[in-house]
Amino acid sequence: MRPLRDEGRDLVRAVGAVLWREGPEFAVIHRPRYDDWSFPKGKLKSGEHPLRGVLREVEEETGVRARLGRRLEPTFYVKDGRAKRVDYWVATGAEAPFVPSDEVDSLEWLTGAEAESRLTYERDVALLRDVLTGPRHTTPYLVLRHGSAGEKRDWLGDDTLRPLDPRGRLEAGVVARLLDGFGPLRVVSSGTARCVETVLPYAMHAGVSVITDRAFTNGVGDSATATARMLELIGDGTATLVCTHGELLTGMVSDLCARLGCTPPDDPALRKGAFWILHVADGVIVSMERH
Repeated sequence: MRPLRDEGRDLVRAVGAVLWREGPEFAVIHRPRYDDWSFPKGKLKSGEHPLRGVLREVEEETGVRARLGRRLEPTFYVKDGRAKRVDYWVATGAEAPFVPSDEVDSLEWLTGAEAESRLTYERDVALLRDVLTGPRHTTPYLVLRHGSAGEKRDWLGDDTLRPLDPRGRLEAGVVARLLDGFGPLRVVSSGTARCVETVLPYAMHAGVSVITDRAFTNGVGDSATATARMLELIGDGTATLVCTHGELLTGMVSDLCARLGCTPPDDPALRKGAFWILHVADGVIVSMERH
C-alpha cells in the first residue's frame, strides 16, 4: 500500500502502546465490538497531545499508568473509508486491577509467542516483533528549549534575568503536563531566568529540584561544552530533562547523534517551548522524537 500522508483534516489520529512487564509478557486486550485482540489504543480527543492521549488510553483500557519508552514506527491503514494513523510507544507500568467495560472486556498478559498467535492484525504482530528484537529498557533524555520570553531588544536589564512572557508561562505549564509519562526526571537548566521558569512547573509537579548548570547557559557555555556535559549526564543512566537555548541545542543535538550512534535529524532546531526526547540504551540513541 502506498504510504499515507499524515497531514490533512480527514486523517484520524490515534495512539497506543505495546505494554510489557518482566518475562517479557505483553498486555493484549479484547474488544467485544470488533471481536478482536490488539494492543491498547484509541483516538485522540480534539486538541489532545499524543503524549497525553497515550497515557489516557492505556489507563482507560488496562488500568495501568504507563511509563513511556521509545516511540515505534506509526501504523497507517484505512478504516471506514478514512485514513488512520496510530502512533505507538513501548511502555511499562505498575500493574493495576483490570476492570472490564463495554469497550474492553478482557486483558491477558501473554508471552511473545502467545501474543503473536493471539493478535488479530498483522500490523500489531509487526509492532510486537519490533519490541522483541529491539531494546525494551531505554532511558529518556529530554532537551527542551525555553519558552517564549519576549524580544531581547526590548529587555533593558541583564539578559540573564529576562523572564518568560505570558505565552512562555503557558508553554511551561503545558510542558509540565506532557512529561508525566517519563517518570520523575532529574531537572537540569541553564542558569537564565527564562530557562529556570520553563522547568519550574514540572519540578514542582514532580517534587524534584532544579539544578542550574553553566554548560547549558547561553553566553557562558557553547554547543561543544553543552555536548560534553550532556554526555556526562547520559553516562550515569539517570532520566534527565535539560532546558537550554536555541543557540546551543541545535549543535548539541547533532553532536550527540554523531557520538551516540544515531543519524542526526535534517533539522535539529526547536521552536520555543518544544523538546527532543532521546531514548538511550547501552550508550546508544535508539529512538528520537520531537514535540
